[in-house]
Amino acid sequence: MLPQEQIENIKSQLISQLENSESENKEQVKKSIQMMNSEQLEQFLIQNNLIKNQQADNSVPSHSQQCIFCSIVFGDIPSNKIDENKDAIVALEINPISKGHVLIIPKKHVQKVTKSIIKFSNKISKKLKAKLKPMNIITSSSNLFGHEILNLIPVYKNETINSKRYKASQEQLNELSNLLIKKIKPKTEKIKKPEIKKLTEKEMEKLWLPRRVP
Repeated sequence: MLPQEQIENIKSQLISQLENSESENKEQVKKSIQMMNSEQLEQFLIQNNLIKNQQADNSVPSHSQQCIFCSIVFGDIPSNKIDENKDAIVALEINPISKGHVLIIPKKHVQKVTKSIIKFSNKISKKLKAKLKPMNIITSSSNLFGHEILNLIPVYKNETINSKRYKASQEQLNELSNLLIKKIKPKTEKIKKPEIKKLTEKEMEKLWLPRRVP
């Protein structure tokens, strides 16, 4: 059964996908999703091949039968991706705890993040600090249907992993994406010109010169 803290996040991802659909009954489906309890939502995901039925098949999900995070990786569920490498993608959380809350999602369906992904998350943390100027960045892992991800949460006041979430508008997400995707210009240090002492006439006459090389 789905953990309570993950239900709203999954519902929001599904509703976001429906927003881009031209289906005539999308409003009805959206309302149905909002009313689902944990068991009903899990069954909905299984029946629509968004996840595998773990009791029936414990193998790694395929492209046609994915977990919610695999769907984001493959682009089946739209996301605001701000970065990626060969191992993971970085997407904005649509129900963030704070501004700049992002998800590091491994491209493979793994139950534990690798050292290379942790290294990648450290790089993203530095970018968030440089762009958003938080006091700190919290790193917290979560696991849904055997797919572990990392949450990077900027701390501006006293936010924690258990702080209240809010629904980010698409306008807010787009604005933040543009800010975070933009590369940080490296700082260039100005080279100080050496101050040369002004010589007097007498000092000029007594200047030491290197021996002339034939």
